[in-house]
Amino acid sequence: MLCARRLGGLGAGLRGRWVSTSWSPVGAAFNVQPQGRRLDLFGERQGLFGVPELSAPEGFRVAQEKALRKTEQLVRRVCSAPPGPQTVLIFDELSDSLCRVADLADFVKIAHPEAAFREAAEEACRSIGAMVETLNTNVELYQSLQRLLADKKLVDSLDPETRRVAELFMFDFEISGIHLDREKRKRAVDLNVKILDLSSAFLMGTHFPSKIEKHLLPEHIRQHFELAGDHVLVDGLRTDVPDDLVREAAYKIFLYPNAGQLKCLEELLSNRDLLAKLVGYSTYSHRALQGTMAKNPETVMQFLEKLSDKLSERTMKDFEMIRGMKMKLNAQNSELMPWDPPYYSGVIRAERYDSEPSAYCPFFSLGACMEGLNTLFNRLLGISLCVEQPAEGEVWSEDVRKLAVVHESEGLLGYIYCDFFQRADKPHQDCHFTIRGGRLKEDGGYQLPVVVLMLNLPHSSKTLPTLLTPGMMENLFHEMGHAMHSMLGRTRYQHVTGTRCPTDFAEVPSILMEYFANDYRVVHQFARHYQTGQPLPRNMVSRLCESKKVCAAADMQLQVFYAALDQIYHGKHPLRSSTTDILRDTQEKFYGLPYVPNTAWQLRFSHLVGYGAKYYSYLVSRAVASMVWRECFLRDPFNRAAGERYRREMLAHGGGKEPLLMVQGMLQKCPSIDDFVNALVSDLDVDLETFLMDSK
Repeated sequence: MLCARRLGGLGAGLRGRWVSTSWSPVGAAFNVQPQGRRLDLFGERQGLFGVPELSAPEGFRVAQEKALRKTEQLVRRVCSAPPGPQTVLIFDELSDSLCRVADLADFVKIAHPEAAFREAAEEACRSIGAMVETLNTNVELYQSLQRLLADKKLVDSLDPETRRVAELFMFDFEISGIHLDREKRKRAVDLNVKILDLSSAFLMGTHFPSKIEKHLLPEHIRQHFELAGDHVLVDGLRTDVPDDLVREAAYKIFLYPNAGQLKCLEELLSNRDLLAKLVGYSTYSHRALQGTMAKNPETVMQFLEKLSDKLSERTMKDFEMIRGMKMKLNAQNSELMPWDPPYYSGVIRAERYDSEPSAYCPFFSLGACMEGLNTLFNRLLGISLCVEQPAEGEVWSEDVRKLAVVHESEGLLGYIYCDFFQRADKPHQDCHFTIRGGRLKEDGGYQLPVVVLMLNLPHSSKTLPTLLTPGMMENLFHEMGHAMHSMLGRTRYQHVTGTRCPTDFAEVPSILMEYFANDYRVVHQFARHYQTGQPLPRNMVSRLCESKKVCAAADMQLQVFYAALDQIYHGKHPLRSSTTDILRDTQEKFYGLPYVPNTAWQLRFSHLVGYGAKYYSYLVSRAVASMVWRECFLRDPFNRAAGERYRREMLAHGGGKEPLLMVQGMLQKCPSIDDFVNALVSDLDVDLETFLMDSK
């Protein structure tokens, strides 16, 4: 069922301008420009996300001081209480009081258009971060949890979720060195602080443009880049430019080694290794993979090597196909180089399948896509996306839409704020932010989860709705998968709510949504021309899906290379050679295209910060999503029984259950490494049955 709360007359204005088909309230809300807030003479201005203190930047200080006072009270309470289930509840409440400020501030500091709000949020993050460091080294607090876990009778009496959360809190303590003597504990704290600083510096460096004196580049090449006085600035690889020389120049200049960034990376890797050894792990990778599906780096490397072997022949065929296209377009220089595959594989896709993204855009208006998601969730899970009018001051930009997520029998599950549109100084990234985690409160009520989905879509106009490319549509479905995980992870503890789960499981719900986004039966429900209402032809969907398999083996091989490099960097130290030499050797072994002298791609590998030792997670999550899709949804993507099982076995637990057990419950078997590998490789094959059916 489609529904809207306090939506007003947005739909009528939309239909009157340029759409010949009717829209539901959800579709209308996303296919029109905001009409401005209604004048409410008697209403009070609320704070961001409805938090009263945050009606002004100064409110962050009030919110953080309130959280810190509550934290002190809870610390005293848990340290004086006898060990038992209540210990875990108080720990979780303590975590919640800090996260409710820190998580919100983490979003505001990068996304709010006003500098004063961003700066106040940044300060709140620092303040809460300092308190977290203090708590992680509070021996009395640690001992209160240790008393519980040391009592076997008490531990055996805990339900599985409570026991897991207690163990996760203990793990957080121990990786901070709480179990060490005073001197080593101080060393661990110092290393954590240094790693945070190095991570921040390295991340900034990955995006910093390279510059070269402009007289060193011919005019026809430098015109593709930004000029700054006597220099040319290169801020990316220009993979979509047809001119081989431009792509080559971008590659060699953007990836030219920067001594400061190189030193930063070496120190980051070294300090991570020192911290891991200090707290009892042989490598940083062993520490990072604790509690994941993979469990240890040996399993990860076994998975990557098996996958690489399976991909090898397909990858070589892809490279030959790309080389053939390069020779066709540039016979004088047909040697295949690392800057070639993205461009020439795109040319092959366009030529073979006529899958130009612009041909699809009229069928993928944002409103239509939101209707599609609403229909899918309703049929699969009994959930509706209901539009609500935010209160004055509740959102940070007038084009942010607020959705209530409502279950047909359980009622309101939580809120999604949709920050979908481009604006000045907004980060160019598609992502999901947890603002408030769900948890069972002491009074028996449930603290509803709140999340933000951030995209960077063009605004609608008076003559045109926001139109999405197929890639944008897929990203929307992907991010909404994260949001549903947050809404349906109805855990007792916020410490494991929704997406707060091991990294190699966290991407499963979002990647699974990509399979729905590429199934004609789902797409047919919503993809219609914004002017005529004509549905997207089935053969166009078929061509689009099959075009994505062009050179897909080479693309996956590249991901294997990145994941293997990440594991080696976080493996045994001291490293056997420089990070650049390791890059060269790993590229030759796991990718196949030659290393380009005087380049250092690793210095642009931003995932080394947030996904250090865990980059493999994308591949493992995709393998699980593939298995779940084939086993449970391929026959019928709207199967309600399968949807309920998916919620029960995988989404409902958040991080409160071991991820492999969740996968096992869903698939009714424990998948082996070969199962993971085969799932990924089978996705590369053309599905002839589907292809023939969709081409009719």
